[in-house]
Amino acid sequence: MLVQHLGNYEWENVLILPYKEEGTHFKSITRQILSTGLADIPCQLRYFEIAPEGYSTLERHRHAHLVIIFRGAGEALLGEKICQIREKDIVTIPAHTWHQFRATEGTPLGFLCLVNNDRDKSILPAENDLELLRRDPDIAAFIRS
Repeated sequence: MLVQHLGNYEWENVLILPYKEEGTHFKSITRQILSTGLADIPCQLRYFEIAPEGYSTLERHRHAHLVIIFRGAGEALLGEKICQIREKDIVTIPAHTWHQFRATEGTPLGFLCLVNNDRDKSILPAENDLELLRRDPDIAAFIRS
């Protein structure tokens, strides 16, 4: 199956969807589901785009992620480290790792994300999780929740 890129970070017959249901903590982000894999490759490939100054949810999962930065630049919280990210960087997020992406360079941040089809829902931080994360002043300044 071929899914053709139409330019402008959109693909043929692929809907631009809300990132998540309203009520979670994120700003100015969309998602597109590019592939739901095959029987022998049970994964989903998604494209997320964060508008300038936007961010994804601070969360963790029982499953891992593979992320390829496709457009722009920004920052990512990966566990207890804030990393600068830019086009063509590859980010692996192990299971149970707090993570959050931010578009901080005044341009959109777009990334491909590969996950198993069979996966858990995101886990949001409880107040005690936030207290632990905020002990690091750099992380406290970075996170949005």
